[in-house]
Amino acid sequence: MSLVLGLTGSIGMGKSTTTGFFRDASVPVWDADAAVHALYEQGGAAVAPIGALHPAAVKDGAIDRAALRAWIAADATALTQIESVVHPLVGQSRADFIRENSDKPLVVVDVPLLFETGGDRGVDVTLVVSAPAEVQRARVLARPGMTEAHFQTILSKQMPDAEKRARADHVIETLTLEQTRADVVDLVAKLTGKLPDA
Repeated sequence: MSLVLGLTGSIGMGKSTTTGFFRDASVPVWDADAAVHALYEQGGAAVAPIGALHPAAVKDGAIDRAALRAWIAADATALTQIESVVHPLVGQSRADFIRENSDKPLVVVDVPLLFETGGDRGVDVTLVVSAPAEVQRARVLARPGMTEAHFQTILSKQMPDAEKRARADHVIETLTLEQTRADVVDLVAKLTGKLPDA
């Protein structure tokens, strides 16, 4: 059975880069955001049940994210209805991934709101990727279409970085690519028993 590492971090902290380094180290990675995208695509398992709840949310056989956002803005119960469909499907996707890779010594599940949703209870060990607040802010505001107001809205829904770091079993600082890659390689070795605990 694999050791399941739950990876998380706030927006702009370097999660995508870090998961890339795990993949480079031949560690299977499950991505919660990618799982949701797959559920929303044509033929995705969430399309029909969400369409049954709100037909306008489906366009050309896929979930129309703009229509979904409009529904959420107009109906206070919309998000709860959507989550009642999506969360079990995402959970099934994660469970299938872990089962399919059970012969591997280590698997990573990348979950943006790992602590906020209690997802840390479903993994063996946790990792938070982090960076100083000014680095985080510069990274996020450099993204196309990002505004200070939108950044603050996203931050308000995420657990503060300091709290995540305090709750995590491991923390990787993502200041330079070289150091982040080295830290991932070290952590993989430690967790798979190829290196004695420091």
